[in-house]
Amino acid sequence: MGAPPLHYAWRTDRGCVRDHNEDAVVVDRDMRVVIVADGIGGATSGEVASRLATIGVGEYLRSRKPPLLDRVAAARLVRDAVEDANRVIWEWAKRSARYRGMGTTVVLGLAGLGWLVVAHVGDSRLYRLRTGRLEQLTRDHSLIQEVVDNGFFPSIEDAERYGINAHIITRGLGGSKGVEVDVQELDLRSGDLYLFCTDGLSGMVSDAIIAQVLATPNGDLDELADTLVELARAGGGLDNITVALMRVG
Repeated sequence: MGAPPLHYAWRTDRGCVRDHNEDAVVVDRDMRVVIVADGIGGATSGEVASRLATIGVGEYLRSRKPPLLDRVAAARLVRDAVEDANRVIWEWAKRSARYRGMGTTVVLGLAGLGWLVVAHVGDSRLYRLRTGRLEQLTRDHSLIQEVVDNGFFPSIEDAERYGINAHIITRGLGGSKGVEVDVQELDLRSGDLYLFCTDGLSGMVSDAIIAQVLATPNGDLDELADTLVELARAGGGLDNITVALMRVG
């Protein structure tokens, strides 16, 4: 039995406020890999970090030929790839004052035969629409998520109303020589629709609206990606916006 066919669409947009784009996205159809990153560091540093992450992870995986049959080995591989990218970004930042303090989030998925392994660091997200229900599969490494997890507020919305900054990440690539990578293994089902995105989308468009867009009957993936970007821009476009869609079957 062959691996289920996958279909993709992706977009990255500067938004309405920023003068350059520090997001990056790589989709490799042959490897069945999606990688999204959101750089931090200002000037060109964030842009450098996000591209080091996406290109570096892609090259690391490509050189080791990801397995389609062994999800455990694939999970180890994506963790190793992200840890290697972290080391590269950290070394670049040490080498030059121009890049000091730069970093990036990353979220990536590697699809095999009936499964998807996911790795993420930071607050870029992975969502899944399955049988009409949208679920956030990653948990943000952010200050606002931590204060909610620790019981200071009952919800993200309450923390935001109190004034907690929703864009402060507590974990990213490049901040230190080592990084803790969250990795999970998921079952793929025909009809699943996966959304990888930066907070330029999730911070501008509610989950309810994202679900409504993705649930469009027989929706063309390119049109869905365009719609999500347009909604983020219409909501203010305060940050760079990156979306990557992957449909199973």
